[in-house]
Amino acid sequence: MTQTDAKSVAGSSTVLRRRTNPITQFGSNIFNGFIHLIDLLVGPVQDRIGYRRMAYFFVLPNMLIFGVFILLPMVLNFYYAFTGGTNLFPQDRPFVALDNFEQLFDCENFFEPNTCREDNFPRAAVNTALFVVTQVGLMILLALITSLALNRKIRGRAFFRSIFFYPVLLSPVVVALIWKWILQQDGLLNSLIVTLGGVRQPFLLNRDWARFWVVIISVWSYMGFYTLILLAGLQAIPVELYEAASIDGASGWRTFWSITLPLLMPTMMVVLVLSLIRAVQVFDVVFAFTGGGPGTATLYMVQYIYDTGFADNTKEYGLAAAASVVLAVVLMAFTLFQLRLGRTSSLA
Repeated sequence: MTQTDAKSVAGSSTVLRRRTNPITQFGSNIFNGFIHLIDLLVGPVQDRIGYRRMAYFFVLPNMLIFGVFILLPMVLNFYYAFTGGTNLFPQDRPFVALDNFEQLFDCENFFEPNTCREDNFPRAAVNTALFVVTQVGLMILLALITSLALNRKIRGRAFFRSIFFYPVLLSPVVVALIWKWILQQDGLLNSLIVTLGGVRQPFLLNRDWARFWVVIISVWSYMGFYTLILLAGLQAIPVELYEAASIDGASGWRTFWSITLPLLMPTMMVVLVLSLIRAVQVFDVVFAFTGGGPGTATLYMVQYIYDTGFADNTKEYGLAAAASVVLAVVLMAFTLFQLRLGRTSSLA
């Protein structure tokens, strides 16, 4: 027997042993049984409706879930916005036309909530606007800087990428409770300040401090997601452009402004729209962290809707629904404006 024949026989015996491995055989039987069961369930449907229509069959469960849990609540919310009373069921609610919207905007001066009939609505609207401007601006800036740093060839790059993305994996309530434990009056940060000879700070009792920390916590918990998107955009830029710029003697800043930023702008627009939508809808982190306080310093639109419709003693479902419609319209208009701006800049 030649050496080649010996290797062939040895390889065949190895394959045979693998095939007769009981664990592998058991897994193969389970897989084949599962495929056979699927075929028994789906086969008659395919015979009845045809091969081409099977795509609709597989999409149907997702569409049912979307219709029941998203589309139907949206329609009901829009209907509730034009009804009044405290009854929950639609048939028990009288039609009041635009009364709920008039109550929301019944103000002598919208920026002086005490002059408004529904004073918490303008407070929540102004707080949300300030939060969106500061949080989205800081988020995009830090995410851009972080993505640029992680795109460089540095030691431990994979480790640092995972570290920055880790907060995204945490539950918003867990994030809020961790930071609340750190920043409360007897928390970790105040204990450290006192140990160093300082004075305890009212991080959760002072209006300005509370607003500051809400922005910081929100940025910390979501920045990794947008950093990952920007990092993907940076890696899609052709390396040849940077090599050509280096040959031409372009500086780092010149390369960034002339190559990186223009080619990254479509990705930046996606990040801007996504972060804007999330910032306007902020609720869970703030609700678990400050509960909207102190006072109404961190009361934002979604929490106002929640309090008005569900948490207050008098549950005004129509008023809460009207506020959510206003929020949806403003958010949709702003998003369409951003998309139109991005399309115009890309064509230019």
